[in-house]
Amino acid sequence: MPILFRYLLREYAKIFFMCFAGLMTIYLVIDFFEKVRRFLRYDVYWPDVLVYFLLKMPGISFQIAPLAILMATLLTLGILSRNHEITAMRSCGISLPRITSPFLAFAVGIMLVLLLFSSTVIPLAANKAEEIRVIRIEKKPPSAVLKLPNPWARVDADTLLHVATVAVGGDALAGVQLYHFDRTFRMIDMIEAEEARYDGGSWTLHRGFQRRFNPDGTVTLTEFGEKPVPLTLIPADFTGGLAGDSESMTFRDIRGYTGRLYQNGAQITRLLTDYYGRIAFPFVAIIMVLVGIALSLRRSGTRGSGMAVGIGQALMIGFFYWATHSIAIAFGRGGALPPIVAGWLTNVLFLSYGLYLMLKVRY
Repeated sequence: MPILFRYLLREYAKIFFMCFAGLMTIYLVIDFFEKVRRFLRYDVYWPDVLVYFLLKMPGISFQIAPLAILMATLLTLGILSRNHEITAMRSCGISLPRITSPFLAFAVGIMLVLLLFSSTVIPLAANKAEEIRVIRIEKKPPSAVLKLPNPWARVDADTLLHVATVAVGGDALAGVQLYHFDRTFRMIDMIEAEEARYDGGSWTLHRGFQRRFNPDGTVTLTEFGEKPVPLTLIPADFTGGLAGDSESMTFRDIRGYTGRLYQNGAQITRLLTDYYGRIAFPFVAIIMVLVGIALSLRRSGTRGSGMAVGIGQALMIGFFYWATHSIAIAFGRGGALPPIVAGWLTNVLFLSYGLYLMLKVRY
């Protein structure tokens, strides 16, 4: 590795981690004071609170890393320009692409880390943090129930499922109703049960009855104490997809869920939009480097911006990115945009903006 590449990479990494640490501290302090009043209502064991916030850090890192990348790019180039180091390198015949290549290499590394976080680390950490909050901080029993914001699901071509509440782990359901239809969408069967439990890879209904609607218009009523039911859904589906919480699902969980659930409506659209958005977001690290390089060098090709201007530009661009991304995701969730378009739209717009600015840089 050339000496110049190592030097620039080291300086850039130092400034990045300073920006990252500062943003992380601000975020954690705000989040702590927002939640501490609620936690003080309970007889909390403070190490549990500490573990809870540690488990929240991967998700926070995922959100602030692109802003830290942009800020570090603007500040690093500003410092190098102020010290006339860029001028010295250019006078030695070193091209701007070679000068900025360490920044792009670092951004690619951050992108891969964010992609790993998004696919696996953040969902696992978020699930564990939620378990600590509910059970160890708020002292709720493991069987505590949550109301689903999306209680309806189409589990196959002819069956609808309605669930009133679900246990924290998703392995116990209450207020279960199953509706079976024929090809003409005439109801032929309805099952109601007080609860359903997942055990040994299958679901069993407890304390309920089954109504069968006969072709002659009569209804046959059958009560049961226990009744196995062939549901393709698993407990994680009720705490993730049906609960509207895609952040608690890994990429593998989302793909499995969309394969198990026969649904073409709002639930799948929302889930796929979040899925593509989570895949696209890590690539913003590279886009922010391009934008930062262009903003720092476009006026003269060698002069960078001052520190105050660099921080202000980073915050402004970060705000516009988040606003645009949020609007695109909202349109995707609502069905106004295809999920893949909604997930990638903001990246395409900002990449185009970055490339446009790069064309304005004078070599």
